[in-house]
Amino acid sequence: MTGRPLQPPQGGEEAPRLSSPLAGGDPLDLVALATAISERHMAEYPDERDRYGDAGIAWCVHDNQHLLNWATEFVNGDLDDIRQEVAWLATVLESRDYPIDRLARDLDIAAAVVIDRVGGDGGQELAAVLTDTAGFVRSGDFREYSI
Repeated sequence: MTGRPLQPPQGGEEAPRLSSPLAGGDPLDLVALATAISERHMAEYPDERDRYGDAGIAWCVHDNQHLLNWATEFVNGDLDDIRQEVAWLATVLESRDYPIDRLARDLDIAAAVVIDRVGGDGGQELAAVLTDTAGFVRSGDFREYSI
């Protein structure tokens, strides 16, 4: 990380979706889910609040909205390869000295939040995709993945 403070997401980044339908059902509130994931993540890694401040929390929610949207699109058949998207994010985070094992753990947390808050077979499938994606990040294969 450079010596300058982390800035929260602004207009220059691709804005994450606020909601996404799951398998033709009601749209998932990606903000609420991403916030719940981020709260659990920050509770598990309290040093991140000290290191990144409020901007880090905003980025955590932002990135989790993207992760949830990609996973939902993958479950729905609207995204062919979630690994390509996650490989890009992992590469960006790693280049900024963010511990990649924490991204993998975040995906595990996301799967647990989905199990807790999203019902039905769609929720189970979404959680399975998030868990599988965590394994992909953990393996380090994202470094060689075609981006």
